[in-house]
Amino acid sequence: MFQLKKKGGTRVSSKATDVTEQLVKPILEELNLELVDVEFVKEGKNWFLRVYIDSATGVDIEDCGKVSEKLSELLDEHDPITQAYFLEVSSPGAERPLKKEKDFYNAVGKNVHVKLYEPIEGAKAFEGELTQFNGETLFITVKVKAIAKKFEIPLDKVASARLAVVFN
Repeated sequence: MFQLKKKGGTRVSSKATDVTEQLVKPILEELNLELVDVEFVKEGKNWFLRVYIDSATGVDIEDCGKVSEKLSELLDEHDPITQAYFLEVSSPGAERPLKKEKDFYNAVGKNVHVKLYEPIEGAKAFEGELTQFNGETLFITVKVKAIAKKFEIPLDKVASARLAVVFN
């Protein structure tokens, strides 16, 4: 599977996220939903296992509830996480992350926000329209006042990317 790379190597998932991903995929296929991301993070004293789901028509609270219920049963059965945690299943929201190759192709023609590991023309962050993606390079048009400037950003320089909501 295509994944963004972190500086110094490929993104490494913890056992918790790997097992969760394996357990949730059949549930999502059955419900005609897509897995956007899985994260296992500590915030304050609490651990959170977050599963972000989506579909072409979006997701609602019922979709999240169904996935949460079925996934919770499987997590209890397989018990991949030793410490206490909270399970959250939700939509990634309007500014969903772009992580998979398919995400970038689907984002062509939309506004994106991209952060880089190293600067291109002095900048480490770009926000503008993703006009093209060829599997290796993002082509982004950034408008500053009335001037449009085009940037070619190699995918291996991308630290993170997401859709960007534009308010007019």
